[in-house]
Amino acid sequence: MFAEEEADLLVDAAEDAVRLEELARRRIAGAPLEQVVGWAAFRGLRIVVEPGVFVPRRRTELLVEEALPLVPDDGVVVDLCCGTGAVGAAIGSELSGRGLTIVAADLDPVEVRCARRNLAGHGEVYEGDLFEPLPRELAGRVDVLVVNAPYVPTDEIALMPPEAREHEPTIALDGGPDGLDLHRRVAVDAARWLTPGGSVLIEVSVRQAPTSAALFEAEGFEVRVVHSDDLDGTAVIATRTAPEKHRISAR
Repeated sequence: MFAEEEADLLVDAAEDAVRLEELARRRIAGAPLEQVVGWAAFRGLRIVVEPGVFVPRRRTELLVEEALPLVPDDGVVVDLCCGTGAVGAAIGSELSGRGLTIVAADLDPVEVRCARRNLAGHGEVYEGDLFEPLPRELAGRVDVLVVNAPYVPTDEIALMPPEAREHEPTIALDGGPDGLDLHRRVAVDAARWLTPGGSVLIEVSVRQAPTSAALFEAEGFEVRVVHSDDLDGTAVIATRTAPEKHRISAR
C-alpha cells in the first residue's frame, strides 16, 4: 500500500486532528495499519481488529474460497483458531440464507472479543483451547472445519517483520519447533467432530504442506494440497472417509 493510501485511511479513522496525531504516532512506531485504523479488509468485509490481535492475512482467503463449495445447505461450519473470526464471518456472509450453523473458537480472550463482533448475526464464538470449548452436541456433525492455527516455527519468529513479532500475540504465531504442533493435535482429534465426508481445511506454508498432509493421511483422511499464486496461500484439505470406504479398503 502506498503512503498516500495509508494517510487517507488514517484521516478517515480519526475524528479530529488530535486523534489523527495519535494514530499517526502509533503507525510510525510500527503498529500494523489494521490495528491502528481498527479494521482489516478480508473478502470484501471490514473485519474489526483491536490492538494486539492477529491481523487477518489475504492468503487466508484461500480457506474461504476452498470451503464455500464444500458447505451444504443447513450445514455446520467450525472456524477453529478463529482469531478475529474473519474466515467464519466471510463464509457466513457469502452463504447467507443457507441455514448454516457457524461456530468459532480461540484461546485468546481479546481475539474472542473481536470475533464475537465480526460474527454477530452469523454464529457463536467460544473461548478455549482448540476443540475443548466446542458444544459437545457438535461431535460428528461438522461438515467443514476451517483452521488457521499458528504454523511459524519457534526459531523463525525472530525473522518475522516487526509489525508481526512485536504487535501480534506470540500464541497466534508460534507453531512449535517445526511449526506443526497444532496441526498434529487437529489431525488426531478432527475425525470425531466431522460428519462422514466432512472436511478439515488448514492453512500452512508451501514448505510444510507435505508434512502436514502426511499427518492427516496417517489418521485415515483423504488429503489434497491446494495453493493459490494470486493469494500466496496454501492449505491442506483432509476429508473424512465414509465408514463403508474404510471397510472396503480393509479387505
